[in-house]
Amino acid sequence: MEPSSSDALLVDCPARLAVEIIADKWSVLVVFALGQQPRRHGELIEVVGGISRKVLTQTLRKLQGYGLVYRAETSTQVEYRLTELGTTLVEPVEMLNRWAREHGEAVADFQEAHEPD
Repeated sequence: MEPSSSDALLVDCPARLAVEIIADKWSVLVVFALGQQPRRHGELIEVVGGISRKVLTQTLRKLQGYGLVYRAETSTQVEYRLTELGTTLVEPVEMLNRWAREHGEAVADFQEAHEPD
């Protein structure tokens, strides 16, 4: 069976770009946070638990490079918001969040049951 041109396993498939973008946990969390409302850097540090300032800055720059996040500067502050393209990721990220809430306990139970002694 020949793979189709939209096969995510192929090197040049656009689906690989999506995986590259969302494979980083911080990117998904930042998109989720910005999907709720635009935020300043310090606000993102507070709402995205466990992320360092350096990693947040790197993540925001990466998302800006993909055209998903816009950095809005005023004379007094900098605010980050999703671009129109970035907002198209909100629903898929919310679906991942829903899946994690529904199945996270089962994953944790499996891991606990299969921990080496």
